[in-house]
Amino acid sequence: MRSAFRAAMACLLLLWLPQLYAADTGWLQSPQNTHAKVRFQAEPSGNETQVLLSVSLEKGWKTYWRSPGEGGVAPVIEWQDSAVPAQWFWPTPSRFDVAGLTTQGYHDEVTFPIVMTGTSPGTLSGTLTLPTCSNVCILTDYPFQLDLTATGDKAHFSRQFSIAMGKVPIAQGLTDSASAAYRQGSLVVSASREQGWQRPALYIDGLEGSAFGKPQIKIDGTKLSATLPVTDEWGDAAGDISGKTLSLVLADNGIAQQLDLSVGKLTGAAGGSAVALWPIALMALAGGFILNLMPCVLPVLGMKLGSILQVEQRDRRSVRVQFLASSAGIITSFLALALLMTVLRYTNQTLGWGIQFQSPWFIGLMVLVTALFTANLLGLFEINLPSRMTTRLATQKRSGLAGNFAEGAFATLLATPCSAPFLGTAVAFALAASLPVLWGLFLMLGIGMSLPWLLIATWPGLALRLPRPGRWMLRLRVAMGVLMLAASLWLLSLMQNHLSADIVIGIAALMLLALVVASLKRYGRRNTAVALCIGLLLGGLLMLVAAFFFSGSSKPLQDEIAWQPLTEQAIKTALADHKVVFVDVTADWCVTCKANKFNVLLRDDVQQALSDKNVVALRGDWSRPSKSINEFLQKRGSVAVPFNQIYGPGLPAGEILSPLLTRDAVLQGLKNAQGEK
Repeated sequence: MRSAFRAAMACLLLLWLPQLYAADTGWLQSPQNTHAKVRFQAEPSGNETQVLLSVSLEKGWKTYWRSPGEGGVAPVIEWQDSAVPAQWFWPTPSRFDVAGLTTQGYHDEVTFPIVMTGTSPGTLSGTLTLPTCSNVCILTDYPFQLDLTATGDKAHFSRQFSIAMGKVPIAQGLTDSASAAYRQGSLVVSASREQGWQRPALYIDGLEGSAFGKPQIKIDGTKLSATLPVTDEWGDAAGDISGKTLSLVLADNGIAQQLDLSVGKLTGAAGGSAVALWPIALMALAGGFILNLMPCVLPVLGMKLGSILQVEQRDRRSVRVQFLASSAGIITSFLALALLMTVLRYTNQTLGWGIQFQSPWFIGLMVLVTALFTANLLGLFEINLPSRMTTRLATQKRSGLAGNFAEGAFATLLATPCSAPFLGTAVAFALAASLPVLWGLFLMLGIGMSLPWLLIATWPGLALRLPRPGRWMLRLRVAMGVLMLAASLWLLSLMQNHLSADIVIGIAALMLLALVVASLKRYGRRNTAVALCIGLLLGGLLMLVAAFFFSGSSKPLQDEIAWQPLTEQAIKTALADHKVVFVDVTADWCVTCKANKFNVLLRDDVQQALSDKNVVALRGDWSRPSKSINEFLQKRGSVAVPFNQIYGPGLPAGEILSPLLTRDAVLQGLKNAQGEK
């Protein structure tokens, strides 16, 4: 009796299952790929046919979204009846980062809803080509056939189809507003949400001729900003995608929205949020003015002061004309820099502030010019050479307006390795902006730097109140010569990135020896010996003061941080290990970098914090041209050094610090990056 009952139930089950899953292939597996299996189910519904494609993957294997990212291909079905249009619906994907590449796809299990419009055919057949990847990638074909004439449990299929459609991004409801903007090599997607953001993710469809890297997402209250590097399909510079329509998915906390955005022009700094021009213009004005206080420019200001003192008839008109000419030299030089940046942008070259100091030929020329100025200011010779160019650059009595103009241009060249909070922000904004804004902001930088010169040109009485020439003027001129000598030796020290230290020391020794010999001929043994003694005493005194000022203890200043080379992969690896990352991009020619090092990074408490076992310190040296550092800075919307950024569990998108570091900012940033423990 019991066996008969079991047989009857088995018959009923066999009769029931085909009806429930009439249009069902069951799980299909290829002998060439045992890591994945697929299943097709379908049900006609009115004037369309609903299809479910389920994919089950072994642990560690993945397949791809409709836009795979920087590698892979999307699944595709070749239908036997190609005349029937089929629309795929893609669930929200995940992101995979492997070997420096970012891809978009699925792992474990995923179900794709597909809708075919038109009269339902009796039989639905085709071939699915499915890519699956782990350490290797396999492309597998799965032929299938579905009998749509058989009846089944439509309610059960409808529930399955609804569940699958529930995982497809919605058309609206996540964001309140969204926009996309592009500048050369960088796309910024901005979105706002009244409820704020928790764990946002962005998945972007590729455009023909363009490829998008991993987004760097920043959250500021209700606003989100995602910056993505853009290249062509071969990894080279991308074309202009402004005006094109971009398809993307934005997800947060289990909710995803499909967005189609028209790409505009990015006219602000990296970050995507609109920034008013007038604060940036004021920053440019202030940054240019601060350049006058930098050690790079002080010797030139001293030269200008000396030129005024040597004018025998110091009438208002001559003073005004001289300072207007110097202001014109400064402003013209900044406009020349704007022209250079424009050319570099159109030729897809590196944009940067102070990058001319990466060239040994430029540094060598500046060493030569400053050495000539030093000798002239020290009174070792008067230049009266046939070359009018050399005469105008080196003499002050005979140079006229051209010499004053050259002084302004020379001051600008020496100022470019200097940076400051206002200047770095303004330059970064300018180089990321449209060309009219770029030119306007560089003009403001020039006006800012020339403000002291324009002030005296407006009120010449300020210069006329200087004392008449006398012996004190000669002493001041020598002091300015010493400052210029220091600038020349500093420039020569930058050649260590291109020549051996022995050669640089030898050139410096020859320069100093030549100055001593010329001084012996000009001033005699006694005066030269006195000057050397005074110079040595002052140098020793300055070293003692510096040692006392910077030490803060009996222990000498030294860098004990285990710096590692800066790479994107090093950041990803550290973040995967839940560590804090401190990034320092510096250069030998960057004056502000040196100030950050001695004033902040070499402090005992900062050294201790950066040497913690949970902190990875990465350093990039931009003293010489470096493609990897260029790309690193450009991805973050920066064009100048110093550049410092902190990552960590609490700051996964990274926080960029001010160019002028402070102890509190570094320590607080490291603490914030640790996140909750």
